[in-house]
Order: sequence, then C-alpha cells, then structure tokens
Amino acid sequence: MSLPLRDTQRHTYGEYLTWPEDERYELIDGVAYAMGPAPVRAHQRLLLEMGRQISDALEGSGCEVDIAPFDVRLPEQDEADEEIVNVVQPDIVVVCDRDKLDDKGCRGAPDWVIEILSPSTAGHDQILKLGLYERHGVKEYWLAHPTDRIVTVYRLEDGRYGRPGVYELKGSLRAACCEVEIDWDRVVAGLA
Repeated sequence: MSLPLRDTQRHTYGEYLTWPEDERYELIDGVAYAMGPAPVRAHQRLLLEMGRQISDALEGSGCEVDIAPFDVRLPEQDEADEEIVNVVQPDIVVVCDRDKLDDKGCRGAPDWVIEILSPSTAGHDQILKLGLYERHGVKEYWLAHPTDRIVTVYRLEDGRYGRPGVYELKGSLRAACCEVEIDWDRVVAGLA
C-alpha cells in the first residue's frame, strides 16, 4: 500500500514550510506524501529502545542521533533550501558531520537512517526511500520489521547499495558507519 498524495502538483521545501503543522508530509522528487496516523505501540517501543541504545553509544562521539519528526533535506546540488524537492522524516537519523545540522534539521545525507516498518509505510520505505537514500549517499539504511522480527541492512559501497543483509532481531548487530552495536534482546524485550 502506498501513502496518499497531498495532490498531483510538484512541491518544494519552501511550500512545505507553509503547510499546517498538524499535517505531516514527506517530499520525494517534489511529490508530497501524507504521513499516516500515529504508529502502533510496537513501532514506538522499537523506536524508543533503538534510539536509546544509539544515543548512549554515541555519547561524546561528535555524532548526533535524532528521531522523527525530524526533517532531512536532501538537495540535488547546491540549491537554496526553499528549492529542495526531497524532504523526509526518518524514524531514526544519525549524523556525524555537524555542519549538516541546523535549526531546521539536517541538510544533506545522514550517515545512518533507520525506518521502522508499518503496514501503511512499508512499500514507501522499501522502494521510494531506498532509492532516494542510495542516490543521496546515505551510508547505511536499516529497515526494522517489528512484526517479522527481522532487520534489513543496506550499506553503501562505491555509491550503490550492495545486496542487503537480513538478520533476525536476536543477539546483536553492529552498524558499520559509526560503530554502534544494537542489542536486539533488549529491543525485543520491549515488544512483549
């Protein structure tokens, strides 16, 4: 299932900033996709525990972890913010280049993006965002499946995502981009 469109027009970040704050959208190539209602509890538990572990591991490293809603602007070149046509709100974002961070969020590719899949967003995250993140150079992209208890990991190699690794939410798994290890047993304990 794909997310509903706001309309059929092409939009920019400048327009996006004028929309009501109680309506959340993501822009991918100028197309405005409506964000769904609040996620289910399992999604939020997974988000909270992964965010906690990442934040603890990165303390003092110079890297920053943020959780949705948090705007990530992905310019095609050096266009002004108002002209950007790709703005997403990943569930978890890790940025190690502090120059990419400002009061609006992140401008440029984060080092690591994690999306926690929901039935309403799974296709969007696995297809549209995968291509977008690869094109913009996100080093590592994880898709966590709370229902299936697996995580799919894409790592950038020579500008492309290689074959993904698929892992059960058991034991631990280390992110290659910033040396963080996720303890899946602690994560899964919160899903019970």
